[in-house]
Amino acid sequence: MTLTRRASLLSAFAAPVAGALFAWSMNGQSAARSVPKPRPGAFGSEYFPNVRLHTHEGDEVRFYDDLLKGNSAIINVMYTQCQDGRCSLITSNLAALQRELGDRVGRDIFMYSITLRPHEDTPRLLLEYAARHHVGPGWLFLTGDADDIELVRRRLGFVNVNPVLDADINQHTSVVRIGNERRERWCMAPGGTNPRYLASIVESAVL
Repeated sequence: MTLTRRASLLSAFAAPVAGALFAWSMNGQSAARSVPKPRPGAFGSEYFPNVRLHTHEGDEVRFYDDLLKGNSAIINVMYTQCQDGRCSLITSNLAALQRELGDRVGRDIFMYSITLRPHEDTPRLLLEYAARHHVGPGWLFLTGDADDIELVRRRLGFVNVNPVLDADINQHTSVVRIGNERRERWCMAPGGTNPRYLASIVESAVL
C-alpha cells in the first residue's frame, strides 16, 4: 500500500479533531451536552465484566481485576484478518501513539486490543499480528470466549444503535476508548487521529 493511499484511508477514519472528540459518559454523549454525573462506582466492578481473557503472550487474565481496575487504558477492538485493511491501519496508528507516549505505556497507562473474532484469533495469531506492528511493552492483544468478548464490547460502548450496523463488526474498529477506571472518566476518539494529537487527548483525559 502506498503512503498516499495509507494517509487517505487514515484521514477517512479520523473525524475532524475540533469538536466532539470527548464523550465523558459510557453512553457516548458529547461533553458539549449536559450529562448528569454518574453515581460513584457506576463504571466499576458492577459494570465491567470480570471475564477470563487470554493475551497474545499466552497469559490468562481477568478483564476487570487484572486489566482495568485502578488503571488508565486505551482500548480498541479489531481482528487480524480485516479484509479492508482498516484494523491494520488503526493498529499502526496506535503503535505510533505508543511511541508518542513512550515509557508511560505499561506504567501510567495500558493499551488493550480486543479481537472481535475470537474463534479465529488465537493467542499465537495475535502474537504474530503484534510483532508485525512492532508493538511494545504495556500493550496486550486479547481473545477469549465469544460471549465474553461480546459482553466486553457492549460494556465498553463499541455499539451502534442500529442493530443491522451493530452486527457488522467493521462498524466498531475505527474508534478507541480512552479511560481512567479509578476516576470513572471515559471518552472516545477516532483511531485514525494524528498520533501526537491523540496523545494529548490521552494525557488531558485520563492521566
